[in-house]
Amino acid sequence: MKTVLLTGFEPFGDESINPSWEVVSRLGGVTDAEECIVCIQLPCVFGESLQVLLAAIARYSPTLVIAVGQAGGRTDISLERIAINIDDARIPDNRGYQPIDQPVVENGPAAWFSTLPIKAIVNALQQEGIPASVSQTAGTYVCNHVMYGLLHALGDKPEVKAGFIHIPYLPQQAAKHPGSASMAAETVKQGLEIAIRTALRVEFDEKITGGTTH
Repeated sequence: MKTVLLTGFEPFGDESINPSWEVVSRLGGVTDAEECIVCIQLPCVFGESLQVLLAAIARYSPTLVIAVGQAGGRTDISLERIAINIDDARIPDNRGYQPIDQPVVENGPAAWFSTLPIKAIVNALQQEGIPASVSQTAGTYVCNHVMYGLLHALGDKPEVKAGFIHIPYLPQQAAKHPGSASMAAETVKQGLEIAIRTALRVEFDEKITGGTTH
């Protein structure tokens, strides 16, 4: 049985909820396709978030890892293409730490690219009427920190596909931010299910054809 590891974050800033965990926490268990989906919550804390994530990878040995985070102000489900080796926080994290122009990994490469089939996932989401796009920046806060650290840790494990997805506010959050876009939790849940199925299907197709379908 394949194991899929999904992560969401605890609330941060002035928010009382984080849509990533609100949705991810609904997805755990064994699917009809006999994949086991393990869901964990990450602290919105530099360093500690990666420690929790990498411990979960060591424990569950997943074949697919998708980290999910809140991107208030975005209008769709955003598949992140790239993470850069920089922590540059506009606000302190949940432990009060605010790194400025610090590397995620000392002497690490400038960037890591997602190993998810991001365009195939975007296409699958759009085909189901769910707004989605490829994003060229995961920011420089804890989301980028987690994405970079995740991909760096799996750099020598190409058999494990991994990446990051940003999602908009939930409606109850957007109500407190006039003019901000939102997406219903059920729609995001459906979108993440599609992302998982697409990533696993593309991985299977690549093994059969020996090529790439990204």
